[in-house]
Amino acid sequence: MEEKLIYSMEKEMKRRGFSPRTIDAYSFCIRQFFSKCWKKARSITKKDVKDYLDSLVEQGKAGSTLNVHLSSIKFLIEEVMHRNMYLRLKFSKRPRSLPTVLAKEEVRKLIDVIENPKHKLMIRLMYSAGLRLSELVNLRVRDFEFGSNFGWVRKGKGNKDRVFIIAEKLKDNIIDHISKYGPSYDSWLFGGNKGYHAHQRTVQEIVKKAAEKAKIAKSVHPHTLRHSFATHLVENG
Repeated sequence: MEEKLIYSMEKEMKRRGFSPRTIDAYSFCIRQFFSKCWKKARSITKKDVKDYLDSLVEQGKAGSTLNVHLSSIKFLIEEVMHRNMYLRLKFSKRPRSLPTVLAKEEVRKLIDVIENPKHKLMIRLMYSAGLRLSELVNLRVRDFEFGSNFGWVRKGKGNKDRVFIIAEKLKDNIIDHISKYGPSYDSWLFGGNKGYHAHQRTVQEIVKKAAEKAKIAKSVHPHTLRHSFATHLVENG
């Protein structure tokens, strides 16, 4: 019975355009919930949900984890089972911390120590366009409009398309990369193994090793470049 409900929930989420990562997270949370709550799905009460969340608190789970569990249960009960339970429990607050930001000189050092031309281009493009890691690896040749100096992120966060600017200094490098590696119009810009795009883990390792080589005394990740991009835009007015 529970597996049928989870299957129905996954179908409903796909219909509404939820990302695969969110669907997997919700499904995992619901399976965890049913493994602790032995009642039939139709017999679940608000107290059962509260008791389950309290058990997660006792395990020391983070506020963000509690939020995902509560959201998944709310979605299942209210949107899939169509029960008016009105789960108006207070969400746990996420602790807010300032993101790590690199100075412009640190970004230059990070990029300068990368020797592989393809890897260097990946990091330069991610920084100059403010791209998320997933957005970078999912770029295709067709997403670039060089005549207008902009490109497209297809189905980014929130499943939405958005435009990014192609930096003038990178335009020729990207065109040369396409000519050198010969990807077709529909191919990935940065190809990986077996015809798939470059793995996110590859980019993470490039950034990690470059930060170590450049002796940057900060915790640097691909998303750090996005935060730095936004900060430098503000600094430049």
